[in-house]
Amino acid sequence: MTRQRTWRTTLLALFATALVAMPLSAEAGTSAWGARAAALDSAPDIEDMLRYAIEDEYLARAEYLAIMGRFGAARPFSNVVKAEESHIAWLAEIYAAREIPVPVDKATSIVSVPSSVKDALQAGIQAEIDNIAMYDSFLVSAVVGLPENATISALFVRLRDASKNHLSAFRQALSRY
Repeated sequence: MTRQRTWRTTLLALFATALVAMPLSAEAGTSAWGARAAALDSAPDIEDMLRYAIEDEYLARAEYLAIMGRFGAARPFSNVVKAEESHIAWLAEIYAAREIPVPVDKATSIVSVPSSVKDALQAGIQAEIDNIAMYDSFLVSAVVGLPENATISALFVRLRDASKNHLSAFRQALSRY
């Protein structure tokens, strides 16, 4: 194992442990944030879409880290959380290019941790289904189709397709139960 990989694994484990130790809000899992908020917005603009996207990626990362903190760093959660880090970085690049501030990550205040690994896998499946639906809705928006938003459109396709891979991994893991 390389030094960078060891450092990253240690950091993820520490963050996951800290998440599990944090008290969850009474509204955990019920807040309109990320994909849930996007589903309620009938006419989001590009900045709204970017905000919903990064919120949903923050939420996935926080939930999967918390799950690993409770149940151990097992696949597919360990692999998917690494991907979520990349997704957040890709979105942050768009924010930087557009010179708009990256939204604050408050996902740990709304994350919920299922009571079993099986329930966690089912929650992962639902989260990825919601994430895919969010990106699909963005991709049919006329504003995303504008030439000046071509980079964002390509990113939404990339993020949606990554979520399809995550969905497959969660379904495969759940089939072992």
